[in-house]
Amino acid sequence: MIKRNRTRRFGDRKEGRKLRSISAFYRFTPFIMKTRNDACNYFKDSIEVTETDKWLRQKRAEGYKGMGMLHLFIATYVRTIALLPALNRFVSGQRIYSRDTIEIVLAVKRALTAEATETTIKVNFDPEDTVFDVYRKLNASVDEIKAGEAENSTEKVAGALCRLPALFLKFTIWLLNIMDYFDLLPIPLIDASPFHGSMIITDMGSLGLPPIYHHLYNFGNLPVFIAFGAKRKSVEPDDQFRAEERKYIDFTAVTDERTVDGYYYAAAFKHVKYFIRNPRFLEKPPEKVEEDVF
Repeated sequence: MIKRNRTRRFGDRKEGRKLRSISAFYRFTPFIMKTRNDACNYFKDSIEVTETDKWLRQKRAEGYKGMGMLHLFIATYVRTIALLPALNRFVSGQRIYSRDTIEIVLAVKRALTAEATETTIKVNFDPEDTVFDVYRKLNASVDEIKAGEAENSTEKVAGALCRLPALFLKFTIWLLNIMDYFDLLPIPLIDASPFHGSMIITDMGSLGLPPIYHHLYNFGNLPVFIAFGAKRKSVEPDDQFRAEERKYIDFTAVTDERTVDGYYYAAAFKHVKYFIRNPRFLEKPPEKVEEDVF
């Protein structure tokens, strides 16, 4: 169960508090762009990770077995939210909210085989978390899934719904959307839902592929989908015009533009790139955690 230690005010939701001081323009946009697919923006960039790759190898040698770019991307996103908290906003019921928790969603295969089943997990993080906290929490959740074939809460809910006849299932999904609009979904269902969270991420690099642009889901309230690909090498001239091999990671992000403006997203992704290129700054908690507006 997620801890929600705040005094709830009229208009707030179970997952977050309603933003009351934002401009009329932003309060108006969810009524023009009614769904996340209406409001999708697509972004792609590359990050040089030559030194980052050395840092990862060093940490693995120090005992952090399997630490990789997935841990680093998540730790970077958590740290960016600590500094730029509006990145953790979401739209529900055509209103904009600040999320109480940092919840990262990702798909996990129980084994890297065609026959292995796939599921989703949702991992809760704190804005003070270091890269080592992220490593520990993420690995614990993944290991729990891979330890057995038992269904997690997400699979149990999906399995129960899929036992309904198609017409009743369609009505049930419509009803769940109505309940979500009016904040009537029970907390256990929200906690089990892979469509409610701060961000969803996919590691295409583990499959040796470049990143895709993945759509946002109209059900739920996930505002950002990030994908990153396999490392690639590039030979470039150094300061002395000598050939030097460098490594890069390509990543894409699909964002809900109703939560913050382009300037804010630009600042957020600059932070993401900076921390990935300088992961040593993620080894300690942030000096200060910023609070979103009220």
